[in-house]
Amino acid sequence: MAKSKPNSQSIKRRDFVKSSIAASSIFIVPRHVLGGLGYTAPSDQLGLAAIGAGGKGAGDIRNASVNGRERVVALCDVDSSGGNGISRSIKKFSDAQFYDNFKKMFDKEKDIEAVTISTPDHTHAAAALYAMERGIHVYVQKPLTHNIYEARLLTEMAREKQIVSQMGNQGASNPEQLQIQKWILDGRIGKISKIEIWTDRPVWPQGGKIPAADASAKPEGFNWDQWLGPAQETPFIPNMHPFNWRGWWNFGTGALGDMGCHLIDIPFKALGLKYPTDVECSVGSVYEKMWTANYYPEGCPPSSSVSLHFDPTEINDIPMQMTWSDGGIKPFHPDLLPADVPIAPNGVLMIGEKGVISCDAYGEDAKLYVKNEAVVESEKTIVNEPEFGHQRQWVDACKAGFNSPEHKALTSSFDYSGPLTETVLMGNIAIRSYLLRSGSGREMEFIGRKKLLWDGEAMKIKNLEEANQFVGRAYRKGWELT
Repeated sequence: MAKSKPNSQSIKRRDFVKSSIAASSIFIVPRHVLGGLGYTAPSDQLGLAAIGAGGKGAGDIRNASVNGRERVVALCDVDSSGGNGISRSIKKFSDAQFYDNFKKMFDKEKDIEAVTISTPDHTHAAAALYAMERGIHVYVQKPLTHNIYEARLLTEMAREKQIVSQMGNQGASNPEQLQIQKWILDGRIGKISKIEIWTDRPVWPQGGKIPAADASAKPEGFNWDQWLGPAQETPFIPNMHPFNWRGWWNFGTGALGDMGCHLIDIPFKALGLKYPTDVECSVGSVYEKMWTANYYPEGCPPSSSVSLHFDPTEINDIPMQMTWSDGGIKPFHPDLLPADVPIAPNGVLMIGEKGVISCDAYGEDAKLYVKNEAVVESEKTIVNEPEFGHQRQWVDACKAGFNSPEHKALTSSFDYSGPLTETVLMGNIAIRSYLLRSGSGREMEFIGRKKLLWDGEAMKIKNLEEANQFVGRAYRKGWELT
């Protein structure tokens, strides 16, 4: 067999090494010249940045760097006091420049090609839009945005600007989901009419009065103005950062925002769902006074149950009802699910005419129950990288380019995760509308406690105009989104 002809790059590198050794017996050839197994040349590295580099953000940028294969140019975090573990990221990526303002970071650092965004929900859209306007690829933690308007905006801009995007619901890349999808396509449980989804969240303070502000308690090195971002102006609130913000509408999206994009993703993808046609909810109450339930509309309730209806799809040609429960409320055992099968703290049940498919969060531990058959479990595929390679796959797609095979293979690009997030946040429109009231005294009436009819394309509740205020939000001056 004839030997392949070496390319010019190999010849140049070989000649350089020979001449260098000849020039000096003690000359050490740098690794960027010699290369090596698993080595990526600087010119082939993706220039990465992180907005939110402590907590979950530390894992996102670490996984996106692929064990040092890619170059982390800059880190941005509003908290340099160390309260969210930012010091570990700064130590790991010691060559990266540090900022507490993402706009300043993008304006100064011109080598950033892609960014992970792992901030509280209310600043996802502002950071992602600023990056995409500059042609920077984005990885955004779940839920994609704080509200439906923002999700639509990000989805359309990613397409328009040819941005490689991924939402941080890592279970979407779990290979077990492929087994669930195959069971459905093979008709193993027949036509599916009902989907039950539940979570043990909230596990943070929720359902009471928002803590009092105390500007004097703000730690040194915490940029509260940047943390607030587009949210309504308020002095520093102790203990809101780094996690307790989830239960307050000004910042978070409650239990649905925390776990909905993980759990609803599984049937949404497997059944080819589109926008729901309606939404209805019921919420738990807390009574601190006889006959009078607490009323704190600025925060999420202690528990809720949400019903969504979907039209038939190409995969499942009958209408479907999806029921979401949080606050530790679990579904009851449907027919064909054995009575002694425990109901996990977080999970999904897809109920068909011939059987049931169950799984835990992220699509894990998937099982098929069919009448007169033994329980079938999904095959466990070992993925030897963190979070099923969700961040690494996005990085590979960024390097391959928009509309590349790698990009099209992503499991949660905005073309998919945008509509998924809109569906998740539909539940929050119902929950917030549930607390709307008009009048006073004995004439007071809760006006939103009914089924809300949804026009998904127009992003509009058709039978309660007051509910449409929750499709978007009012933005703080200087943080408006267009």
